[in-house]
Amino acid sequence: MQKYLLIIISVFHLLNIVPGFGQEMLELQARRQVKSGTGFTETITDVKWPAKSTAIIVCDMWDQHWCATATERVDEMAQRMNEVIKSARSKGVTIIHAPSSTMEYYKGYPQRIKMTQNQAVPSSANIPDWCYLDEHAEDPLPIDDSDGGCDDPASDCVHCEVWSKQIEAIEIWENDCISDSGKEINNFLVANKINHIIIMGVHINMCVLGRSFGIRSQVNLGRDVVLVRDLTDSMYNPEMHPQVSHSEGTNLVINHIEKFWCPSIKSGQLLD
Repeated sequence: MQKYLLIIISVFHLLNIVPGFGQEMLELQARRQVKSGTGFTETITDVKWPAKSTAIIVCDMWDQHWCATATERVDEMAQRMNEVIKSARSKGVTIIHAPSSTMEYYKGYPQRIKMTQNQAVPSSANIPDWCYLDEHAEDPLPIDDSDGGCDDPASDCVHCEVWSKQIEAIEIWENDCISDSGKEINNFLVANKINHIIIMGVHINMCVLGRSFGIRSQVNLGRDVVLVRDLTDSMYNPEMHPQVSHSEGTNLVINHIEKFWCPSIKSGQLLD
């Protein structure tokens, strides 16, 4: 009897002291561009994160965008993104929906209210509203988006806020979270001991990098971050430098992020 009691005690001890023991793990293959001589070499690293200490941030997947072709591409990826989110959620990953500038729409949602009720932590005080390009940490972006980045000549309302909520194809479940505030999200992540971040959404050269909850911010806060490279898009007009296709412009920014900020993964790694 004493032998079995010791075994039970040992198991509980492991659950308390060994990170990830008894939890579902995410096994990811993270791609990064590593400095090598005068250039960069692509490397793949196996990463294992406990699902319970991981969150997905869904960046600005709005119901409508001022650029019609941007709206079309969001529509195209939303269903796949929802399936990936469902799979990750079933493993214990926390889902944070961050459709910026639409919090009034979600004012009464419990998923929104709970994000305003966490105690403020010191690290939140210094989170800027926007994390601009950091010339000390990264090269200039490889694409010119100074025209707003739209590749649809008929869309002439640059930066007009025509969105009202997140696209409905991405479901919001009871235990999910809703916030567009880097401070609120950081308070929640600290309170729930979440140290690993998976980011998906749009647009990679603007909001995904620069939002207060985006890649630059999360990396600067010391978290492990990966970008889902096939569930993102850029705001890039192929008529602008370097005059490549829209998809190639997106890939150039993905490579920029892999060089200077964080690795990337493919969405299939999160599916059952």
